[in-house]
Amino acid sequence: MPHRVHILARDLRPGSFALVMASGIIAIGLDLTGHHTVSLIPASVTGAGYLSLILMTGYRLIVFPSALATDFRSGSRSVGHFTFVAGTNVVGVLALLRGWPAAAIALFTVGALAWLVLGYVVPWSVLLGRREGALLPGVNGTWFLWAVSSHSVAIAAADLEVTYAGVRQYLAALAVLAWALGVVQYGVVVVVLLLKFANRPVRPADLDPSYWVSMGALAITAVAGAQITGMDSAPMVDATRAVIAGLSVITWCVATWLIPVLVAVGWWRHVRHRIPLRYEPALWSMVFPLGMYAVAGICLGRADDLPLVHTIGSAWSWVATAVWATVLAASTRVLPGGSVTANRRCTR
Repeated sequence: MPHRVHILARDLRPGSFALVMASGIIAIGLDLTGHHTVSLIPASVTGAGYLSLILMTGYRLIVFPSALATDFRSGSRSVGHFTFVAGTNVVGVLALLRGWPAAAIALFTVGALAWLVLGYVVPWSVLLGRREGALLPGVNGTWFLWAVSSHSVAIAAADLEVTYAGVRQYLAALAVLAWALGVVQYGVVVVVLLLKFANRPVRPADLDPSYWVSMGALAITAVAGAQITGMDSAPMVDATRAVIAGLSVITWCVATWLIPVLVAVGWWRHVRHRIPLRYEPALWSMVFPLGMYAVAGICLGRADDLPLVHTIGSAWSWVATAVWATVLAASTRVLPGGSVTANRRCTR
């Protein structure tokens, strides 16, 4: 193993699969708006990034197990492991869109199992295995990935329901369960962050791009809800369809409201306080929410017959694509120098 790859594996961040999440959701958004040829570019980045990170993570697990254990105990880094869950499910949905159901079910199985394991291991490790003092200082926007991972499982289960009708009721139950857990997890993270901000002053350096995940988590809630309400009849779906449909519209509205707030925070951070705006891995945590907001508009617009929401989502997909291309270009300028810190149902 070349020395450079050895160093990259050692320093690999738990949230590195945010690159896969961001590129995959951009490809899905372009596919949904009919730009299938253009979507091949982010889809290729998604596939290459996913395979590379899987290999790198496996190598890190074997060679640097203590570094992995330290990441699990860190309040600011441990939740980054949920990017593997969401990234795997994004790749699975993309595979389903490309007509590869066998690959999609395999990826869904991996993603669901990882979600189940990490959903218990990460909170347990952070809360009970801490050796670095109080919890609140380590909480940041990446904690919303907890909810994002749950909703990614809900979306994947809902999408697979048509292809694997024989297990429809089980997929429906899992989709509703994961959606409900994601809603609760989002609320828990909001409360924890409010406690943090109430107990210490907010500094410009604290509000990094990861806080965009607060909007992305709401957007993926709307996507998951739209997918579930579009499922065929099943006991769990029938019992919750109206509630999920209403809450999906509400979460999209709140996500829309958050966008100007987050833009203002970025202005306050980079213009008012002159923190340099340059490439950092956390920028992928901004790209994914932008792409997910576009997909949310498209999916919700189709599911609930909301033409205005659909139009906003379709137009926003180009905004997200432009930001994705900019961040990708910035990352390629960093990597060579060695500075790596680094229904039709809507998705069918």
